[in-house]
Amino acid sequence: QVQLVESGGGLVQAGGSLRLSCTASGIIYRVNTMGWYRQAPGKQRELVASFTVTSSRSTNYVDSVKGRFTISRDSAKNTVYLQMNSLKPEDTAVYYCNFLDIPGRNYWGQGTQVTVSS
Repeated sequence: QVQLVESGGGLVQAGGSLRLSCTASGIIYRVNTMGWYRQAPGKQRELVASFTVTSSRSTNYVDSVKGRFTISRDSAKNTVYLQMNSLKPEDTAVYYCNFLDIPGRNYWGQGTQVTVSS
């Protein structure tokens, strides 16, 4: 059974940086997209950034993180990263990685807490 294992969360002051990592512990065939979502207390889970693995190889970011966050991947390591710079208190949330395969199956990580203090 494939598991996504996240790391890199923590507590940081506003203006600081963190890099999240997510590695698949098995093989996921035909990955379509890799992405990061977040959920703050009392709010719905939202897509933060995604990377399309198939031919378009496009990236997508929620407006609130554009210019500050960067999604990337290491295909050899089956790992996706989220580099987060200029962090703000409103970025505080649990961050989840997600792999979506072409048949439409979703794989989720367990979540990693990111807390940004003002």
